[in-house]
Amino acid sequence: MAAASRGLGRATALALAREGCLVAICGRDPKKIRASADFIERETGGRVVAVTADVGSRGDCERFIGETVEAFGRLDILVTNTGGPPAGTFEAMAGDEWEKAYHNLLSNVLNLVRAAAPHMKKAKWGRILNIASLSVKQPIDNLVLSNTFRPAIAGLSKSLSKELGAHGILVNTICPGYTRTDRLEELADERVRRAGITKDQYYEMLAKNVPLGRIAETEEFASVAAFLCSERASYVSGIALAVDGGAGVGLP
Repeated sequence: MAAASRGLGRATALALAREGCLVAICGRDPKKIRASADFIERETGGRVVAVTADVGSRGDCERFIGETVEAFGRLDILVTNTGGPPAGTFEAMAGDEWEKAYHNLLSNVLNLVRAAAPHMKKAKWGRILNIASLSVKQPIDNLVLSNTFRPAIAGLSKSLSKELGAHGILVNTICPGYTRTDRLEELADERVRRAGITKDQYYEMLAKNVPLGRIAETEEFASVAAFLCSERASYVSGIALAVDGGAGVGLP
């Protein structure tokens, strides 16, 4: 489970551990990723391996997979994840921001899958789940970097589902909508400054755009992610599934 020190990453790792999985997680901050592992172990009683790694680095991606296989002797499930890029418009983004976004949002998926797939092929069983964003389904105002690179993850997942299916490996993308995470807090702070409203007003505005009338909790997202990684989802591959309370306006 990549980028699992907080938010959707930690919630998904926790859900998988509750299903009986032995879990390895990574994050850039050694204290935060160790604290996340300790939390999951306390909650589930399962073993959690914590690896300090930056998924924006190819070498760190390979090392994370290698240490996972060394610890457990095999690799059955890969969940890719990363924090969201800075908010902003096309004109506001300098060239280096695009380069950083490519490495943090897209190339990490390439590098993690390259390292993980051989182990799954050997076992003739595997699950690859890529956490993306609702921007896969529709552009989101002021998030041009996410709108550019997140849909590419879905395209890659679809291609991989065709290439890896014969090896018993399922590949899917999961697209969270408005979910109560630190990332949403960061976006709220930025939007509040621009719009001159309170944070409570901002969250009310978001909830009005969701047919269910509320923002999701991380556990709700993680439950769907765990299902897609399970044996019960044995005939689900190549999809980009929105977990958004119906907020998306396009066809699924």
